Amino acid sequence: MENEEVNKVSELIADKKSDELKELLGELHPADIAELCNELDAEEARFIYLLLDNEKAADVLIEMDEDARKEFLDILPSETIAKRFVDYMDSDDAVDIIREMDEDKQEEILSHIEDIEQAGDIVDLLKYDEDTAGGLMGTEMVIVNENWSMPECLREMRLQAEDMDEIYYVYVVDDDERLRGVFPLKKMVTSPSVSKVKHVMKKDPISVRVDTPIEEVVQAIEKYNLVAVPVVDSIGRLVGRITVDDVMDEVREQAERDYQLASGLSTDVESDDSVLRQTSARLPWLLIGMFGGIANSMILGNFDTTFAAHPEMALYIPLIGGTGGNVGTQSSALVVQGLANNSLDSDNTWKQILKESVVALINASIISMLVYVYNFVRFGPTATVCYSVSISLFAVVMFASIFGTLVPMTLEKLKVDPAIATGPFISITNDIIGMLIYMGITVMLS
Repeated sequence: MENEEVNKVSELIADKKSDELKELLGELHPADIAELCNELDAEEARFIYLLLDNEKAADVLIEMDEDARKEFLDILPSETIAKRFVDYMDSDDAVDIIREMDEDKQEEILSHIEDIEQAGDIVDLLKYDEDTAGGLMGTEMVIVNENWSMPECLREMRLQAEDMDEIYYVYVVDDDERLRGVFPLKKMVTSPSVSKVKHVMKKDPISVRVDTPIEEVVQAIEKYNLVAVPVVDSIGRLVGRITVDDVMDEVREQAERDYQLASGLSTDVESDDSVLRQTSARLPWLLIGMFGGIANSMILGNFDTTFAAHPEMALYIPLIGGTGGNVGTQSSALVVQGLANNSLDSDNTWKQILKESVVALINASIISMLVYVYNFVRFGPTATVCYSVSISLFAVVMFASIFGTLVPMTLEKLKVDPAIATGPFISITNDIIGMLIYMGITVMLS
């Protein structure tokens, strides 16, 4: 949001011009109001929330940045959070808010929720791991029984729909509450009133288990073009649903986390985080890079006589290290992306390595040949640098490509996030191995 708009709102708050501010807020979408509150301090945000109706206030709170939201909620009593916000949220959104708080505050908020059924749903959802379908799902659904007739089904659907903002699908269960199918709304209009739901429903719908990892939920929604996916327990009972907007938030957060890992940030940080938090996130990889640089200098220090005999060899140290790092990062990035979108299977490790080796062979041949031609013209055909640099580049590109493919696929098999293999880790490792290859080949050719 523009600074001018933020400053204008701050002035209206300072002057206590509630009517004018309320009129301004009435024209804004909850997401825009949330963006505004992110730029204000907690007390100013509190003034804005007092001017909103309960439903809009709840929508705004959900859209706020986590840090700004936490700062705002810290100044509010538990009863206000429960009755002003949680009571007007879907269960999955309420769980996201409550999960950010400590256990004592969670219990206080839950005790102030007036709807006992809603409080029970939230307690149940809090038990699931937040990285699974159970931790992401909501319990607001329209559910019909497979043995109901059309008039009975319509009557029950109207009753259930009164308390819901959006209806994506109507789910069909049996007498034991196990998921049996999805009831298409078109069938509701076109089927005879004497028909039973089980005769017109779409059987065997796509579903996920409560313990399904979020990554697999995302893949299912993307693969089958769903706007919501039902969640079942271990015996097939319908317990919740996950909507596409919930998944998009998770996809964005996952992409941000993987990008930061690839960039050498050990924990999730943002630009407005404290200096201490940003330092602690950056320092580990910088220290690893420092030790990698020291190791490189120790390797090069053992070849001082080689540099004395062939001083031109020092000119190509950045080329060898940089090329190895770039090739390794490219290979690992492609593998990590393939594993993330399920287009690559870690069981096909050797097949992927073979494919990457062919690509590396072509790239290595072209790069080494170009460098050979350059050194041939500059130093002459008999210079050691003509052969050592070209052969070293060829070997480094081949090694970096295979290493950059093998490491993330191995980590995936070991159930470790392969994103940590990209960026600094690959670059540092290839830099050290590249220097060993370069110096070794130079010594052999001298």
